[in-house]
Amino acid sequence: MTRLRGVADQIPLLAPWAGPHGGVPPWDQLSAAAFPAAFETALALRQAEIDVIATNPEPPTFANTLAALDDAGRAESRLEALWGVMTSNLNTAEVQAIDAEWSPKLAAARDAITFNPALFARVDAVWQARDAAGLTPEQARVAELQHRRLVQAGARLSTADQATLGDINQQLAGLYSDFANKVLADESTWVALGKGDLAGLPASLKAGYKAAAVAHDLPDQWLVMNTRSSVDPFLAASSRRDLRERVWKAFKNRGDNGDGNDTNATIQRIVALRAQRAQLLGYPSHAAWRMADTMAQTPERAQDLMMRVWPAAVAQVHDEVAAMQKLAGKKVTIEPWDYLFYAEQVRKKKYALDQEALKPYFELDHMIQGAFYMAEQLYGLAFREITGEVPVFHPDVRVWEVSDKASGAFIGLFYGDCYAREGKRSGAWMVPYRAHETFTGTVVTPVVSNNNNFVKAGPGEPVLISLDDASTLFHEFGHAIHYLVSQVNYPTLSDTPSDYVEYPSQVHERWVLSRKVLDRFGTHYQTGKPMPDALIKKVEASAKFNEGYATVEYLSAAIVDMALHTIPDGKIDPDAFERDTLAKIGAPREVAMRHRLPQFLHLFASDEYSAGYYSYLWSDVMAADTGEAFVEAGDDFDPATATKLKEIILAPGNSTDRAEAYRQFRGRDPDV
Repeated sequence: MTRLRGVADQIPLLAPWAGPHGGVPPWDQLSAAAFPAAFETALALRQAEIDVIATNPEPPTFANTLAALDDAGRAESRLEALWGVMTSNLNTAEVQAIDAEWSPKLAAARDAITFNPALFARVDAVWQARDAAGLTPEQARVAELQHRRLVQAGARLSTADQATLGDINQQLAGLYSDFANKVLADESTWVALGKGDLAGLPASLKAGYKAAAVAHDLPDQWLVMNTRSSVDPFLAASSRRDLRERVWKAFKNRGDNGDGNDTNATIQRIVALRAQRAQLLGYPSHAAWRMADTMAQTPERAQDLMMRVWPAAVAQVHDEVAAMQKLAGKKVTIEPWDYLFYAEQVRKKKYALDQEALKPYFELDHMIQGAFYMAEQLYGLAFREITGEVPVFHPDVRVWEVSDKASGAFIGLFYGDCYAREGKRSGAWMVPYRAHETFTGTVVTPVVSNNNNFVKAGPGEPVLISLDDASTLFHEFGHAIHYLVSQVNYPTLSDTPSDYVEYPSQVHERWVLSRKVLDRFGTHYQTGKPMPDALIKKVEASAKFNEGYATVEYLSAAIVDMALHTIPDGKIDPDAFERDTLAKIGAPREVAMRHRLPQFLHLFASDEYSAGYYSYLWSDVMAADTGEAFVEAGDDFDPATATKLKEIILAPGNSTDRAEAYRQFRGRDPDV
């Protein structure tokens, strides 16, 4: 092991991070070609570290087994953080080929740890003796989670069943990579517009489409890229119905075109393998297995919550469509590609509010500063930009040093990769490159990133974003805050249940429209004047406008996800299953699922959100109730409420049961 560690320390992708701020990721050392050899060394080193723990002749204790497990695999963890950026932010054909080869190998290496009988015997021994061992509550929680995760991953299966499970996991890892690459390929396409196709588009949108065309060496055209950040604004603004239909169909048919990037066969295999795995592990369905460690606990509880919300959302869609139909006239029947366009027309008529009139007040950099202000007021965080002082993986990336405003103590680093580009997956996400811990005696500080896909403006032009985009920015920043304020001591405790993890992000969305934020940062990009009070009141009055659309779009996807993953044998035809499930629940034809199955990356690029898309609703119940706590206090930034939110909800990670933590925070369960 000493030799392997020495070898790893000489490989830039594996070595402990050097430089300021507790060490920074070596983004300047990234090379796709260097990863295979680095993976070989990292996996060999991690296995050697595990073998030392498993074969330790001393009786198993918390320190020599559970804490040792949290300390193992450091080089491999650093490498995976770097590789995640290659696959998500810098994807190329070379990266895809490496990922296809190594995803199954990485899965096999993880299973080799899970299926190690000597290792599990030691973990089990510590777990069984936990009450007599004098463990602290935090250590007991580590023991509980490590033991539970190994059992749920198959540590107690027979050798034959483990071999079958390992084969399934390797197949799934390859299929996840294949699915993500196919969707990315379809998202790299576009609809090209000529000068006569721009009717209704505002100048800022045309500038973004022109910049995309120039980037693709098509300077005489305007490109609507096949990503949500490019498509949705077009659907809301373009008065060309034929082009709206074309753009909408291209977007909603990603992965479903019967070509080399069609994902239906991949989905069939994934769902069937997941069902087989669940049966092996003793669960009736994939959903039951995935939800065993969640707040909802069972598919039935999650489905019950969704179906309680569904009827009212559908009724609201019918009302919204009726209002649009009245405006559109008898010659037009509202179709899915019409919804956003006519919704904007209704908004203008009902509230005298034009979304384009808002954009000058939502300049991207102002909104970033507004998010920082929120973190300062709530949690005492201060941000200093250090872009240029540390390596980055792309020229678009910016970096901030985060410190405690009162003491000046360093807290962590925050990276921001804001813009859409070729080779970057769509959507928005947060990634922790390094999490807070202290158990080795050294304070390890967090390094986190937010990744968005805002459309980059032309040279010298401001990046003006919509209110929805601003909410997304605050949402992802909420995830980052969760890691930045962490006081977790053991890595095992960093990850929270999947239906809790969206709570910190969703609760922070509410500060986008805080008057204190808007007055300081919702300023006109040209005049510097704050958003007029009359405009703010229009925004507040229309806060629930189009809520039926947003809820049905989301819920239909979440309901299909749960239904799909409760099928015992997992045998389905994706398109037919999607269509039949939507018909069964009475989904309005005017609103498509937010993510159709053939492009549903949340479900099929990993296990992470499979049978878990409901979690946004589950978390939103807590987020809304938390918002009420600030309303009751009479201050958006009430210090006492903010302190409780930080110390009980955010900083402990998974150190205590999260449902009990919420009851401690609010004195009761959340109101639905």
